Amino acid sequence: MIDSHTFNSRSPLCKTPYGAVPSGERVSFTLRPERSAAYVRAVLTARLEGADNRRLELPMPWSGLDGNRDCFTCKLDTAGYIGLIWYSLRLIRMDGTGEETAEFQLTVYDGSESVPGWFGEGMCYQIFPDRFCRLSVPSPAGMPGGRWVHQNWEEEPEYRPDHNGEIRNRDFFGGSLAGVQEKLPYLKSLGVETLYFCPIFEAPENHRYGVGDYEKIDPMLGMKEDFTALCAAAHAMGMRVMLDGVFNHTAFVSKYFNGDGTYPTLGAHQSQDSPYRNWFSFQHWPDRYTSWWGIYSLPTTNKQDPGWLSYITGENGIIRAWLRAGADGWRLDVADELPDYVVQDIHAAARAEKPDAVIIGEVWEDGSNKVAYSVRRRHIWGRHCDGLMNYPLRNALISYLTGGGAEQFYEAMETQRENYPAFAFYSGMNSLGTHDTPRILTLLGEESARQERSRDWRAASRLGPDWRGRGLARLRLGALVLFAFPGAPTVYYGDEAGMEGFEDPFNRRTFPWGREDQELTAWFAALGRARRELPPLRRGDIRYVRAEGNVLAFTRTLDGRAVLCAVNAGDAPASVTLPWTGAASDFLSGAPLVPADGLLTVELPPMTGRLVV
Repeated sequence: MIDSHTFNSRSPLCKTPYGAVPSGERVSFTLRPERSAAYVRAVLTARLEGADNRRLELPMPWSGLDGNRDCFTCKLDTAGYIGLIWYSLRLIRMDGTGEETAEFQLTVYDGSESVPGWFGEGMCYQIFPDRFCRLSVPSPAGMPGGRWVHQNWEEEPEYRPDHNGEIRNRDFFGGSLAGVQEKLPYLKSLGVETLYFCPIFEAPENHRYGVGDYEKIDPMLGMKEDFTALCAAAHAMGMRVMLDGVFNHTAFVSKYFNGDGTYPTLGAHQSQDSPYRNWFSFQHWPDRYTSWWGIYSLPTTNKQDPGWLSYITGENGIIRAWLRAGADGWRLDVADELPDYVVQDIHAAARAEKPDAVIIGEVWEDGSNKVAYSVRRRHIWGRHCDGLMNYPLRNALISYLTGGGAEQFYEAMETQRENYPAFAFYSGMNSLGTHDTPRILTLLGEESARQERSRDWRAASRLGPDWRGRGLARLRLGALVLFAFPGAPTVYYGDEAGMEGFEDPFNRRTFPWGREDQELTAWFAALGRARRELPPLRRGDIRYVRAEGNVLAFTRTLDGRAVLCAVNAGDAPASVTLPWTGAASDFLSGAPLVPADGLLTVELPPMTGRLVV
């Protein structure tokens, strides 16, 4: 097997340009074996997966010497191709013996479109609307879903099954859009530049991931006018608004399916003459139909129906209508469930309405090579998603913070950087927690989701002082890496306030207004200020200074200006030394640092992080 000194796909000595390339780019490959190995020939084999796995064999002529190493070089022309190329390289001696690499991935994307850069530059804040802020206790009368409202904002969300053994999610707390608008100064003080809302459309359940009516704001949240007013106020404060688009399925209780007859419309469940009949796939009308993960309350939409697609992506469709109302982008729920042509149409509709609108997809794995339903997805190959929720970063960062080596974080993130087009890497929705994961403070303190414990135990559980202290220390470091890393640092509401909780609904408790962890909030605000004020953190290149054991350090550089993020997640002191010219200081503490002889040594006590400028 050819070693990394002979070929390293991340080294400019062996491959240029770095990583993914736009279609039409000529990619240069160089093999660099030691002269003593006596290789006389080299060949590159490229398998074009998106062209029926057509194979190309390119000779790599000898191109000279670099010290004691031969160089064999060729160029691969990607003109007319979009998709994945799997390539390997082979070295051959005079007697026919030789060595070959494993297959490497080369992502070739459509680079013909300019992708808006605003999302990845600043801080994003995820709001679960029912639980963020209420101004008064609403009445659920006349609203779909058989709702009830907690009178006390601090009560525990309902998590027990009802008398039918179902967890109905019909308990609401009454957070509203007006409540969010009232808290915009708080969000501004954190440094928020994008508000990402979990679904806000009328729906029977408190999470609203089964939509009842895409054309209406849920009445408990307000009205369309409230949304437009919120967007205008956010825009005036330098913030954009991103909506959650749940198009893979609707609610059983919706005007389209109308499974319980709540709506005055003729739903697909009520009549085969319904205008929405072809929006759903029935195996036996009306009682057997395709639903998301077999959950009967979430009937899946039929993506092949032209009427459904036009309703979502047409000139007056849902995508464009809410952008007109004030939104700036969409996050696509379960993007893997939407066929590529649907995502492409959503993307095209958004760009047609607002040229700088952004589409972010929910994908939990490497989005460059994801296979869903036996199909290689085009998520970030251009003109589909502009970025993805970055769960791979979350997984790698949590592993590092809880004792995994920084080497593993480096390898995971450099693999992503190599596989992703630059626009997607820099537009990642990077987070430590979301509405679908346990609260990050709980996870870092407990080091486990405690699934072996009863649900009642997890509902009542709170971190003890020692474990909470451990979790807070790790969270501060994790947030530092998050805010220093390329992509949009995304904070799930209340994580900055020290909220705890295991899985849904314990991770969806109400925001603890007046009971926040003030020190933690101040830390996040300082990181938000750094992200806003330091251009290298917004769009700079990344270079790793050290990724070894408990120490992770990297620089972000833009126009000759560098910022160093250095973290020690261990229990012993450590230090990082790197070339440095000029003055230096820790941005977060203001403490000066003194370079000597062109080198800067940054001391890192246990569980400490620095942001050096």
